[in-house]
Amino acid sequence: MTITSSTERYGRLLASPWWRAALTVLAGALPALAFPAPSLWWLAWVALVPWMLLVRAAPTARRAALEGWLGGAGFLLAVHHWLLPSLHVFILVLAALLGLLWAPWGLLVRRLLGGVAGPGRVAAGLFVVPAGWIGVELVRSWEYLGGPWGLFGASQWQVAPALRMASVGGVWLVGFVLVAVNTAVVALVSVPRARAVGAAGLLVCAAVVAGVWGWAPVPELAGTVRVAVVQPGVVDGTGSVQRRFDREEELTRRLAGQRVDLVVWGESSVGQDLGNRPDLRDRLAALSRTVGADLLVNVDARRSDRPGIFKSSVLVGPDGPTGDRYDKMRLVPFGEYVPARSLLGWATSVGKAAGEDRQRGSRQVVMRLPDTRGRGLLVGPLVCFESAFPDMSRQLSRDGAQLLVAQSSTSTFQHSWAPAQHASLAALRSAETWRPMVHATLTGVSTVTDPRGRIVGERLSTERSAAAVYDVPLARGTSPYVRAGDWAVYGSLTVLALYGVVELLVWLVRRSAG
Repeated sequence: MTITSSTERYGRLLASPWWRAALTVLAGALPALAFPAPSLWWLAWVALVPWMLLVRAAPTARRAALEGWLGGAGFLLAVHHWLLPSLHVFILVLAALLGLLWAPWGLLVRRLLGGVAGPGRVAAGLFVVPAGWIGVELVRSWEYLGGPWGLFGASQWQVAPALRMASVGGVWLVGFVLVAVNTAVVALVSVPRARAVGAAGLLVCAAVVAGVWGWAPVPELAGTVRVAVVQPGVVDGTGSVQRRFDREEELTRRLAGQRVDLVVWGESSVGQDLGNRPDLRDRLAALSRTVGADLLVNVDARRSDRPGIFKSSVLVGPDGPTGDRYDKMRLVPFGEYVPARSLLGWATSVGKAAGEDRQRGSRQVVMRLPDTRGRGLLVGPLVCFESAFPDMSRQLSRDGAQLLVAQSSTSTFQHSWAPAQHASLAALRSAETWRPMVHATLTGVSTVTDPRGRIVGERLSTERSAAAVYDVPLARGTSPYVRAGDWAVYGSLTVLALYGVVELLVWLVRRSAG
């Protein structure tokens, strides 16, 4: 009696459109727990199942699209919840708009897994549903829509087999396999006629992971380089820009005699343009002479030679700036510029959106360090948000970079999940490119990863103010992902196109027969 009444109450709950909507938002948010800081990475392999079960049971296609939208909005809100203090209510608007991208995915789930789906439809779903998810992630990864923060595959940043898959097909291949496993589990538990197909799908996914683990090449190590990371920590109040510079200078002086090859400061570590401040330029050059290595700093200031504010990675040697400079190309929406400011400029009145747009660089740059102690190193800089873009680190690797450096600052989000999420991206980028990455922050989580994506040495937490030295392994060769590019993305788009053609042909045949 108790079981029956509980089942009836559950059935009435799911019959209510409002309760279903609330459950769908919560189910869509569930995968966020697989990302840092919770880092429940294992949850990602089944985290989509509750959401997909709701969508496949939707009474109509329109309802399935709605629940795809609601779940997508819930996912984005959960992954980006730490933006709430900055964007306030505007983050709800953004989540609702971008969540629409999952509406077609909801239609795919219902079409291929819903109703009395047979083995053929479920077998197609094992390919089409993950391909649809990758298509959604591809669209939302466009920098003007917020960029690729929170790609599903990035939740596996500390799992060695997943990192090996990333070296073959990038974070996209990892995401495809994750969604395929979730799809197979849904078939196994809810589609009686196709449970054998679901079980076979799980076995195929396991075989793919095992095959990549056993077959995929690994980077060949080629010596080490000593890199120092300077993390000043939180510096607030009046004169914070100058006091931060003084603290960075103090920490850098402690590196004298440690035979480092490069010293890296975080994003916005220098708050004035060096062309206008010869005193700062001379202090940096003196630091380089004291330490015996070049400094890679980051200048966030209005330029003296060009109009506007730029965020620039600048290499400084014993004689001052070497001429190697990289201007940040991909800016953080609302944080560094407001898209369509004439329409959305009101966001500055309800949050901490940028009052003035930063200017963009035009090309990526590989910097060459001086050939001291036989180490003429090629460094590929990225600034903050850019470490989330797989194509940027891949291009730097193709251009010859031996070491990737990401300069970032998460000072606004110190006590949220953001610092740990950002630092985790270094492991993905290293595994994809076979290039070690130094993730140096002003106030965040600083970390170093080797060419396989494994953490090197000590991670500097958000509470630390320190200078740390790392012996960073280098590697020779080129990863399969760097050579082949985004084949997992193109394959997913091909699967979607073929599915569309088949559906069109079936519709035409039925119409003709009718």
